[in-house]
Amino acid sequence: PNILAPLIVSATLMVGWAILLESSLSFLGVGVQPPASSWGAMLQGGYIYIEINLIESFAPGLAIFFTILAINLLGDALREAWDPRLRGTG
Repeated sequence: PNILAPLIVSATLMVGWAILLESSLSFLGVGVQPPASSWGAMLQGGYIYIEINLIESFAPGLAIFFTILAINLLGDALREAWDPRLRGTG
């Protein structure tokens, strides 16, 4: 039972890194190819028009940010719920 909390935190951090890696590779053009949708490809498509229409790059960037934040907060909440060392406190 003592390994469950660090394992959950590690898994959620790895999911966040995987999303960030995929989106950055797609932004550079070596990730998911254009028929499939990707936040990185959306960022790259909006990057061309960043001076004209900021929302095209801003929206996928915020989606990446809030998704990774939500996954990390979920991992932190699961760690607090399942950590046997924290059950006696507060």
